[in-house]
Amino acid sequence: MKSVMRNGWIIGLLALLGLLLVATKVIQPNFGQSGLESLSRAALPFAFAAAAQVIVVVAGGIDLSIASMMAVASVTAAVMMDGGAVPAGLTVLVVLCLGALMGAINGSLIVLTRVPDIVVTLAMLFVWEGVALLILRAPGGGSAEWLRNIIVGGVAIPGLPPSATGWIPRSLLVLVICLAVIWVPLRRSRLGLAIYAIGSDQLAAFRSGVAVGRTRIAAYSVAGLFAAMGGLSLTMSTGIGEPIPGPYLLASVAAVVLGGVVLGGGRGGLLGPIIAVFVLRLVRMDLTLLSVDPNVTTIIEGSIMVVVVMIGGLLAVRSRRR
Repeated sequence: MKSVMRNGWIIGLLALLGLLLVATKVIQPNFGQSGLESLSRAALPFAFAAAAQVIVVVAGGIDLSIASMMAVASVTAAVMMDGGAVPAGLTVLVVLCLGALMGAINGSLIVLTRVPDIVVTLAMLFVWEGVALLILRAPGGGSAEWLRNIIVGGVAIPGLPPSATGWIPRSLLVLVICLAVIWVPLRRSRLGLAIYAIGSDQLAAFRSGVAVGRTRIAAYSVAGLFAAMGGLSLTMSTGIGEPIPGPYLLASVAAVVLGGVVLGGGRGGLLGPIIAVFVLRLVRMDLTLLSVDPNVTTIIEGSIMVVVVMIGGLLAVRSRRR
């Protein structure tokens, strides 16, 4: 019973996701394996962006440059892999290191200048956007075919008939593995505890011996790593690099809030925001299936995100007053 109460918000999100899937099936009776695969692939970069934002928000900050860092990672990967100039495996490693470096630069600037996170990351949003445009002025580049195939299609389960396989999208499996490899060890490590500590009460964490500055830099570095994964997933999905940042910033904040992470820091996890990403993507898919005008769809989607973020901000203010 206590476990249910503790995870009530996540259970509610799962129920909402289930209801939306049923509604999608009613709207589009042919919705099945291919629909789930398309949903998962579309949600992949948003999920990595949300994961990046979670780390920073839990640490008591916010990162407005995530979408720009994703753009830098995307174009870097596309340029390096164009025509097979650099092996895809080496490209992935370089891009992940680049993402961690960009995040570390963000965190270092915040710690050294003592300027609020929102101001520094807003400035870095334009810096990283400019870097992306210097690397690639227009959408282009390429991606290794085998790398693209990693996230396309479903997972074949040995021993089961073809009709029973493919229901688990490869992109979803990639997402789960990438997040688990980083989040599970981090959550249980001393660094993970320090990130939660500085987000909950920075002064108390400092008095307990936590290196607040280094912990914040590490948190932003991990966020940059997740952002790089998001940029890689974009290149893998489309086969090209996109230098213009996509709509991932507000979507990541909305998913974080809807997923139950407190904007004030110190509370929340990764599962809720990832489920929230799929909820928000499914809402957009349903509006598209209903043939709603794309401009109206954008307005509705943006309104939902703004409302969610506003509610999250109000809850954060109330929690601080207490």
